[in-house]
Amino acid sequence: MFQFATEQKVANIGGVKFGGQPGTYPTVCCFSIFQESDKIFDKGARRKGFNEQRAAELLKTCDKFTAETGVPAMADIVASPGEKFNKYVDFVVANSNMPFCIDAISMQTKIDGAAYCAEKGLLDRMFYNSLTVWEENIETEAKEIAQIGVKNVLLVAFDMKDQMPTGRITGAQKLLNAIEKVGAKFESIIIDTSVLNAPATAMCGLANKLIKEKWGYLTASAPSNGSYMELKKYKEKGEFKSWQGLDAAVESLAAFFFNDLIFTGPMAGAPRVMPAVALADAFLATAVFDETKTLPKDPNHPLLKLWPDFANQLSASWDKAGELKKVER
Repeated sequence: MFQFATEQKVANIGGVKFGGQPGTYPTVCCFSIFQESDKIFDKGARRKGFNEQRAAELLKTCDKFTAETGVPAMADIVASPGEKFNKYVDFVVANSNMPFCIDAISMQTKIDGAAYCAEKGLLDRMFYNSLTVWEENIETEAKEIAQIGVKNVLLVAFDMKDQMPTGRITGAQKLLNAIEKVGAKFESIIIDTSVLNAPATAMCGLANKLIKEKWGYLTASAPSNGSYMELKKYKEKGEFKSWQGLDAAVESLAAFFFNDLIFTGPMAGAPRVMPAVALADAFLATAVFDETKTLPKDPNHPLLKLWPDFANQLSASWDKAGELKKVER
């Protein structure tokens, strides 16, 4: 049910390993920072800079929850049109050891950001967000970032003509073909299967399963895009806490459902999201144990870190021959 016959690829970005067979590694939470609506900017004052104390607190909070839960955090560094990534990358690197991605609408802004990371010797710690099916110059972009030396890349796969999981396969194939055509080589490829709304996160999970069966690539999606579409409606009703429950639920469902990495919205949500994802990871590892009779090898996996007694009970329920001990029912 959870294990694939196809060999599953593993990425190592900035010392964080993820991917592989489901249940092997925790799900990565990639939180956005410096996006347009981020509260580290005063309204209308983006060009004047950001609140460095608040930004540092956000990064430290993510690091704290990684240490407590075992769930890795990454920073989705967002640059607006006309901006450079330089000051944002420098700030994240100075205040945290977490890996990060560079994220912008403009292709040239992303390419310039990748070049800056190369100049600073940060390509081992960065992934490129992203090559997309709707970019007109996919081949040019893939070739340029490969020449810069980008090692890790995210592909955003979708097909407007087929919005079922199979359409994500079509979109992924288009991007993989473009990469192959220009001879670009990357150490790791992560395929993001595009969220349309909160329930459509299920389509992403099903598409990710197809991707893992077909290629063994790492998979991702952005469940926060779906939950944040609901935020205005809940705020208007004065039910922000109810929305927080919705958000934590969709993030944890995605973590359970064939996602190696999830884009989890603004970094301020880390205290809500990371414990939920930790539980989902432990839930998945427990289900995998029933299938494989093996526990995660990483001692920082949430199942082992947060529920060690239960993990020991699971292990002890099998004898040395790997046969289930008789239990009265």
